Amino acid sequence: MSIEDKMKAAAKNVEGKVQSAAGELTGDEKMKAEGELKQVQAAAMNVAADVKDKAENLLEDMKNAAQDAIENIKDKIN
Repeated sequence: MSIEDKMKAAAKNVEGKVQSAAGELTGDEKMKAEGELKQVQAAAMNVAADVKDKAENLLEDMKNAAQDAIENIKDKIN
């Protein structure tokens, strides 16, 4: 996960916790629910960033494997 993505998710999570706590203290159920929703959004942002990282890693691994296969074929031809 990029640092920027991680920071955005962490900021969204903190914002949600603060909003949820404020809603709890004031008895404002809507504010509390919105804060909890922001925490869920932060978790989703983390999952999305992890999936992105894994996809990038998989593509890099596939690229390396293809390059290795090409080199092996070249070696066998020579």
